[in-house]
Amino acid sequence: MPPREYALNPTMTNTPSRAPVRSIAVTGGKGGVGKTNLSVNLAASLAGLGKRTLLLDADLGLANVDVLLGLSPQHTLADLVSGRCELDEVILEGPNGMLVVPAASGRRHMAELQPAQHVGLVNVFNDLQRDLDILIVDTAAGITDSVLTFCQAAQDAVVVVCDEPASITDAYALIKVLSRERGVDRVQVVANMVRSPAEGRGLYDKLSRVCERFLGDVSLNFLGAVPQCDWLRMAVQRQQAVATAYPASPSARAIAEIARRAARWEAPTAPRGNIEFFVDRLLAHGQRQGAAA
Repeated sequence: MPPREYALNPTMTNTPSRAPVRSIAVTGGKGGVGKTNLSVNLAASLAGLGKRTLLLDADLGLANVDVLLGLSPQHTLADLVSGRCELDEVILEGPNGMLVVPAASGRRHMAELQPAQHVGLVNVFNDLQRDLDILIVDTAAGITDSVLTFCQAAQDAVVVVCDEPASITDAYALIKVLSRERGVDRVQVVANMVRSPAEGRGLYDKLSRVCERFLGDVSLNFLGAVPQCDWLRMAVQRQQAVATAYPASPSARAIAEIARRAARWEAPTAPRGNIEFFVDRLLAHGQRQGAAA
């Protein structure tokens, strides 16, 4: 079945004025740094703070948000884009009432979509924006076009690092590409799986020094550190968010503090404050890519 034809200009729809929605893309230079765990628990924590939160699984080829939350989606973004289902059939409810839009795992054609082919996301944003405060986008790892486009389109990009030389090296590479190719000049950093707060700060300082030396126009901010935690591992095994399964655990408390900081960020203003901005940036890049091809 051919992909569904969605409207490419959501700002032309006759929708009422809506409150600004903050979009946050969570990514990492390499796999295994815990980016999806952070996305899931950050979304759950924000929802627990009363923020109307949508978690979008944008790892289109190897999606696993639904697995981490023990959800059993009947349909995914792959079905929406291909026209096999409607939006309401894709959306699931997760912990604390947050909404989840799952992607498909092991679908090579989804992993290879060009940005212009992500048109199935437009209706998700159009139909839900009036009910949202925050959109969390769990991207894939690395410097693929999909990752760069989602990070560029969001108001804030959060890069997750851990105490591995490859993690720091790849995080720097990602930030460099985001800065030089996509104009992203502000990056939030979360140190994950650390043994102490000092280790987390040290990881950030190490990355910050390299960026200051070679990427002077990029502003880094230390958003927080999440400790290595057996409770988090248990939550993963139980397919639950540690934020709700073990809220008093060290990792849940650390992520809750990160969520409180993110919730205090100044509300975005139009046009960057509107979710249409996210969609427009996503689609505009894809259209430029298509024209170049």
